[in-house]
Amino acid sequence: MKPYVPDEKLMAQIELYESMQDSLDEVANRRMLALMAESGGRGAQHYIAQRTHTDPKTIERGRKELHQEMELPEPGRVRLEGSGRKSIASHHPEVFDCIHQIVDDHTYGNPMKPLSWTTLSTEKIAQILEEEYGIKISASETSVYLKKMGYSLQQNRKMLQVGNESPDREAQFQTINDTARKFIEKGLPVISVDAKKKENLGNFKNQGAEYRPRHDPRLVNDHDFLDKKLGQVDPYGVYVENNNTAFVNLGTDHDTSDFAIESIRRWWWTIGHSTFPDADRLYIHCDGGGSNSSRCRLWKKDLAKLAEETGLEIWVSHFPPGTSKWNKIEHRLFCYISRNWQGKPLIDIETVVELIGSTTTKKGLIVKCVVDNHKYSLGQKVSDEEMDAIDITYFGKVNKWNYRIKGFKS
Repeated sequence: MKPYVPDEKLMAQIELYESMQDSLDEVANRRMLALMAESGGRGAQHYIAQRTHTDPKTIERGRKELHQEMELPEPGRVRLEGSGRKSIASHHPEVFDCIHQIVDDHTYGNPMKPLSWTTLSTEKIAQILEEEYGIKISASETSVYLKKMGYSLQQNRKMLQVGNESPDREAQFQTINDTARKFIEKGLPVISVDAKKKENLGNFKNQGAEYRPRHDPRLVNDHDFLDKKLGQVDPYGVYVENNNTAFVNLGTDHDTSDFAIESIRRWWWTIGHSTFPDADRLYIHCDGGGSNSSRCRLWKKDLAKLAEETGLEIWVSHFPPGTSKWNKIEHRLFCYISRNWQGKPLIDIETVVELIGSTTTKKGLIVKCVVDNHKYSLGQKVSDEEMDAIDITYFGKVNKWNYRIKGFKS
C-alpha cells in the first residue's frame, strides 16, 4: 500500500489549523479536523491524526457531528451532559474523609472554628493520599477539595511570612483555636480587637472608586496635608466572633493602652453585657504590638481595672509576630469598612461614623460606631509594685502570649 501524500491544499489547511488550534474549543477542534479529513480523500484521516497527534476516534466523532449522525451537545456546551473525565470523588467517594483524616492532626481550624490554618501543602496532602490511601490525585485537585471542605488556601498564601517565623507560632495558633472553641461552645464572649490605621478628616482623596454620573468625578484637595481643625480619627474595633457583630470606638486622640481598654469597656457596657448577661469570662484576641502589646504594662494594668469593674475574668491571647492577618478583625471587619468608604472623602467625623455604621456583609455583619473625644496621655509608667498587684496567671504552651486577669490581688 502506497503511503498517503497530502496535496498542497490539505497542507495549507493543516498549517491554518495548527495556527488556530490554541483558540479552538473541543467541538470546533474535532469538526475542523473532520472537515480536513474529508477534503483530503482516502487516507487523509490517518495522516491528519498522526500529524496533529489526535486520536482517530476524535476525528471520526467530528465527522458524525457534521453529518448529524450522533447526538449533539446542547447550545453553549462542548460535551454531552455527563460526559468527560470523571472526578476523583466519583471514583473515590471516601476522598473527603481521607483528606480530613490527613489534615486533622496538622490543622488549627476550619470555618466552624475560630482559625482556619493548615501546615500541610497541597503537594504533601496529595502525596499522602497516594501513598497511604491509594488515591492518585494532583495538587491542584487537592486544592479544589480543600476549598470545598472549607479550608482557605488563599489565606494561607497571604500569610507567608517574610523573615524567620517564631518557633512558637503553631503552638500559639493551637492554643488560640482550642481556647476560643471552648469559650464559644459555652456561650462565653470571644472578641478580636485592634486599631485600624489613622485617617485624616477632610476633603481628601480616598483609595478606590465610587459610582457617579459620567464625566462628573468627585473633586478633592490636590494635597493630603493634615487639616488641624478637623484632625484625625483612630478607629479601634471590637469584633465578636460568637455572632458576627462589631463595635468601633472612634478616637480623636492618641492610640494608647488606655484608649484600647476604653474601647473594650464601651463595647461591654453598650452591647456585650446585654448580649452575654450570664458571662463570667471574656476571651480577647489581639496582636502582640501597639496599644495592646503583650509586653505593655499599662495594657495589663488597665485590663485588671476592667476586670474589677465588670466582674469578668479576662483571658487574653496575642498573635505571634508576623501573623496579625489571622486576627479575625482584619478580614471580618476592617477590610469591609475600607471597601464601604472607598472613593468617598472622609470630610468630617459624622461621615466616618455613618460609613462605619452602615458597613454590612452578605453574612449579616452588624457594626455600631461611637465617637470618643477623650484625651489620652502618652508615656505613662507602671511600676514593679503595680505589676505585682495584678492578679494574673498564665496558660497555654507559650505563656508569654496567654494570660488571664481577675483584677488586683486583695
